[in-house]
Amino acid sequence: MDSNSGAIAVIILGFLLGLKHATDADHVVAIGTIVSEYRNAFRSLWIGVSWGLGHTAPLLILGIVILLLKSAVMDFYEDVAHYFEFGVALMLVFLGLQVYWNLRRRELHVHEHAHDGDAHMHIHGTHRSQEDSSIEKTHSLLNPGKPFFRAKSFVIGFIHGLAGSAAVMLFLLPTIDSFMRGLLYLILFGVGTVISMALITILLSVPFVLGANNRRITNVVNVIAGSASIIFGLILMSDIAFGTELTNIFYLPIEESQIEKLIE
Repeated sequence: MDSNSGAIAVIILGFLLGLKHATDADHVVAIGTIVSEYRNAFRSLWIGVSWGLGHTAPLLILGIVILLLKSAVMDFYEDVAHYFEFGVALMLVFLGLQVYWNLRRRELHVHEHAHDGDAHMHIHGTHRSQEDSSIEKTHSLLNPGKPFFRAKSFVIGFIHGLAGSAAVMLFLLPTIDSFMRGLLYLILFGVGTVISMALITILLSVPFVLGANNRRITNVVNVIAGSASIIFGLILMSDIAFGTELTNIFYLPIEESQIEKLIE
C-alpha cells in the first residue's frame, strides 16, 4: 500500500472507530441515565454532542503526547488505564443512584402560591416539581431548540475518554510516522464519536418522549435506566478488581493486530 493510500486508510479508520466506540455499552448506559431529563428527542441531541466533545478532549491531548513521544507514553497509559476504568464504574453506579434519588425527590415537593394577597404553600406528590428552565418543555420529536452545552454530559464523556476502553484507538498512534496524519486521525475519531453519540441520544430519548405524559411509564423507563447503570457499574468493578470477564458479553472487541491488518 502506498503512502497516500495508507494515509486515507488511517483517516477513514479513525472515523469508523469513533462511530463504533460511542456504542460501547458503558457509554450508552451513562447517557441513558441523563437523557431522561430532556423529554424531547432532538433536544437530547445536544447531550450527545456535549458528551462526545468531553470524550474527545482528553484523547486529543493524550494522543498528541503519544504522537510526540511514541511508545513510552503508550506503555505508561496502559499501566494506569485500569484506574480510570474503575472510575468509570464508580460513576455509572453514582449515575444510577442519582436516577433513583431524582425519582424520590420528585414525588414530594413544595409550591408557593399567592391568592388575594395571601401567600401560602402546598405540598404536592402528584406531579413533577418545576425543573430547570433550560430543559425543553415541549414533548415533541421534532423540536431541537437552540444548541446548548451540557456540562454534566461533557464531564461524563471526559471521564470515559480517560478510561481504557479507548486504548484501541490509541494503539495505532506510535506507528504513525506523520504528526499531521496522526492528528487528523484523532480529530476524525472525535468527529465520529460525536456524531454516533448524538444519534444514540436521539434514539434513547424516544421512550421518554412517548411516555412524557404518563408518569408511570416515565418512572418505569427511568428505573430501567438507573438499574442498568448500577448493574453495569458493579459488573465493571468486578472485572477490574477480581479479574472476571463479565463485560465481554457487551462488547465486540477489536484487537491491536486487527487494526494493523486494516491499514497494511
